[in-house]
Amino acid sequence: MAKKSRRRRKGKGIFRRVPSHILWGLLVLVVVVYIIFFYKTFIGPYSFRWKAIYGDTDYPAGTVRGIDISHYQQDIDWEQVRNAEIQGAPVSFVFIKATEGTDKFDPNFNYNFHEARKNGIIRGAYHFFSTQSCAKKQAEFFCHMVQLDEGDLPPVLDVETEVDRISNYSREHLRKEVLTWLQYVENHYGTPPILYCSYSFRQHYLGDAAFDHYPFWIAHYYVKQLEYQGAWHFWQHTDAGHVNGIPGEVDIDLFNGDSDDLEDLLLTEN
Repeated sequence: MAKKSRRRRKGKGIFRRVPSHILWGLLVLVVVVYIIFFYKTFIGPYSFRWKAIYGDTDYPAGTVRGIDISHYQQDIDWEQVRNAEIQGAPVSFVFIKATEGTDKFDPNFNYNFHEARKNGIIRGAYHFFSTQSCAKKQAEFFCHMVQLDEGDLPPVLDVETEVDRISNYSREHLRKEVLTWLQYVENHYGTPPILYCSYSFRQHYLGDAAFDHYPFWIAHYYVKQLEYQGAWHFWQHTDAGHVNGIPGEVDIDLFNGDSDDLEDLLLTEN
């Protein structure tokens, strides 16, 4: 015990021998480095996100705006949504989550899908892709659960999973499975589905020319302008929007064109 005590006193003596101004200088340096690290890691990349939370988000130029929803938006007052505006423009379209994987059906889908059309809002349905089940079975499940009619948007595949974190699931396998879903659903509905993913995900995983056949819905948040140089149809530019009739925050989307261009994209009678 006596030896341990002497070691502790010896350690304290080392700091006593260092001039106080040097210790204060080191402390200030540590604090400055921490502040820079914190800003670059947690504030800088998400500065637009912070602005969006407090209602100061930047909306890109455009006149055809919409939203995308799921059961996470809870109970929606569709009459209010019908009369709501986003930057002076009406809510022209809505993408509604329908399915996920091979057995998950959004509990609010049927109600939201019906109410959107009832209130004169162009509607679409999307499937959330899962790497835990066969793509063909996922496509069959979506087609079984979703009845699309004339005037609806094409079906949508939402792909977000990072395959690097999943054993035995390579990028090549992801591309093959995504194409399997897209091709099956295209044959079923008679129109190319819309492919949704983030800007970085498209660049990293789905940059093949084979995916250029499908209308692209890009998610790219908190930027003043879209960095993606390829063709795109929809841009989900924030997940912190607010629309009358919807509790809390909601994703806001912009269509790349005018109302006539959007009309040309809709399903027609076979």
